[in-house]
Amino acid sequence: HVQLVESGGGSVQAGGSLRLSCTHSAYKYDSYCMAWFRQAPGKEREGVASLYVGGGSPYYVDSVKGRFTISRDNAKNTLYLQMNGLKPEDTAMYYCAADGVGFIARSYNYWGQGTQVTVS
Repeated sequence: HVQLVESGGGSVQAGGSLRLSCTHSAYKYDSYCMAWFRQAPGKEREGVASLYVGGGSPYYVDSVKGRFTISRDNAKNTLYLQMNGLKPEDTAMYYCAADGVGFIARSYNYWGQGTQVTVS
């Protein structure tokens, strides 16, 4: 069982930046997908960025390309989401997920508790 703990959310003005972190316990596999999702009130959960641990290019939803960067520190078992140029439409609860496929939320086996991002 993998435990995921997100941090780094908060309130920021439009154009500002935040960095989300997701620290997780060790996983039995060397290669698996991790992703950031977000969910705004009344909307479906949306994949934002994904990264294949063990190699591969990151993927981003079109609305965040050029503004968000997903990365991972293997030594710290921590996944990051650097968010620059934040817009009010980025306001949502952000979730870290592990062991799934791309942006298919129902495919992920492990989820964090979420961290709120509010852009005004």
